[in-house]
Amino acid sequence: MKISTKGRYVLRMLIDLAEHQGDGYIPLKEIAQRQGVSKKYLEQIVPMLNKSDILRTNRGFQGVDTVLLKLPTNTP
Repeated sequence: MKISTKGRYVLRMLIDLAEHQGDGYIPLKEIAQRQGVSKKYLEQIVPMLNKSDILRTNRGFQGVDTVLLKLPTNTP
């Protein structure tokens, strides 16, 4: 199965948010730097995830901040 570039970036972003979930709202700029992804590209992905209630965004003074709404769980 082949995953699109957008799909890979969504997964990378969600994994990053899960790894840093105790940090509260995380700026997209930090996620982009850690993942080596364009911040502009992440800004295009965020509305889709925001509408599906996977994450919540907050417009901060340094740009868009994000936080996971649904906590990751281990599934067997």
